[in-house]
Amino acid sequence: MKKIKLAFFIAVFGLLLNTTLYAQAQLEPGEMYRVVTTDGNTFIGTLVSENEDEIVIKTENLGQVTIIRSNIRSIEEINENNLRDGEYWHDNPQSTRYLFSTNALGLEKGEGYYQNTWIFFNNVNFGITNNFSLGGGLVPTFLFGNSYVPVWIMPKVSIPISRESFHIAAGGLFGGVIGESNSGIGLAYGVATVGNRDSNFSFGLGYGYADGKWADIPLINLSGMHRMSKNTYLITENYFVTADGSTYGLISAAFRWAPENFAVDFGLIRPTDIGGEFIGVPWLGVTIPIGR
Repeated sequence: MKKIKLAFFIAVFGLLLNTTLYAQAQLEPGEMYRVVTTDGNTFIGTLVSENEDEIVIKTENLGQVTIIRSNIRSIEEINENNLRDGEYWHDNPQSTRYLFSTNALGLEKGEGYYQNTWIFFNNVNFGITNNFSLGGGLVPTFLFGNSYVPVWIMPKVSIPISRESFHIAAGGLFGGVIGESNSGIGLAYGVATVGNRDSNFSFGLGYGYADGKWADIPLINLSGMHRMSKNTYLITENYFVTADGSTYGLISAAFRWAPENFAVDFGLIRPTDIGGEFIGVPWLGVTIPIGR
């Protein structure tokens, strides 16, 4: 009972704090905002004026609307890219990653996400600055009484060459197994991304690390995503490596359903060197944004 009361108190305190922060937000007249009130109404319009008690925005359908600050749950500055045929399109809740591989786009400072794949694989990534993010993950084998726990970290540096259309990044995935004495494994990569946060294509090159040695042969990654509607995306993530004169690959096709506050990926992954009637291994991943 005490735990329930504590959880309830934390939730209420967080809601009040969140509302207070939004109520005190400094706004710019003439800019466009999306305002959500505590009773669930949403208003989109240009800011006309504001004071300590209320804000006034001009909407397309309702004209000028006055909103009491204490009734505001959230205020989000938006631009014309968020409005398509008069409908508000929220930002992509998982714009920096495809199924598992990352693109060159960076997380904003203070933003992040939790990603769960195939139930067992768990990742958390967080923007330390606008150009550097740090993530980590684990497979919770301890839940099944196993003392060996796979863990990893994922640093990433992103550099916008052209903020709207071209980014480059470098990073890695380095891990090991807690409870086991080994030298660890990892992958260091570089990636370039053409496009925006809704539709883009990435080319990546990485070198693996294991048993104290770096691989001589690079792993090539070709991935992309395309936003089809307000909540749906098409995604492909593909890997290729050449060894002994032959090229081996892992290709995928997936669908992302992404309302404003989470994203779910469904897809199939298939090795290129397997023939016959084999279609592919199913992929299921869930992402929840943090700090947005």
